[in-house]
Amino acid sequence: MSEQLTPARLDRDEGYRVLDVLQDAGTQQATLPGLEQLAPGFADWIITTLFGGTYLREGLSLRDRQLVNLAALTALGGVDPQLAGHVKTSLRVGMTHQQVVEVFVHLAPYIGVPKALAGLRIAATALADREQEAAR
Repeated sequence: MSEQLTPARLDRDEGYRVLDVLQDAGTQQATLPGLEQLAPGFADWIITTLFGGTYLREGLSLRDRQLVNLAALTALGGVDPQLAGHVKTSLRVGMTHQQVVEVFVHLAPYIGVPKALAGLRIAATALADREQEAAR
């Protein structure tokens, strides 16, 4: 069966390079060591398979992937830290403040106003944090 399937591309080194594009060093330092201590090897697995695999697939730009991430995490709900991180990442890949906000407005009729408002609340805090970081 394996010879009938297209091999998946998993590139650990490229995963770490993509992670560096998407997340600043402070965010990585706030997340990865604690995750490594709690579940050794899990952070590396995430980076290798997600950033060194899924993110490397053709068909979507990093910006497009961020749009999908914002929508999925907002619809899911209850993942505030991840959503806040992806708001900041959206800015890193070229989205504007206005475009990030518009994602949540656009989502309201599809996922419901309460979830869209919750996403906007998280986005507002993340955007303000990012502006303060940039001012330093």
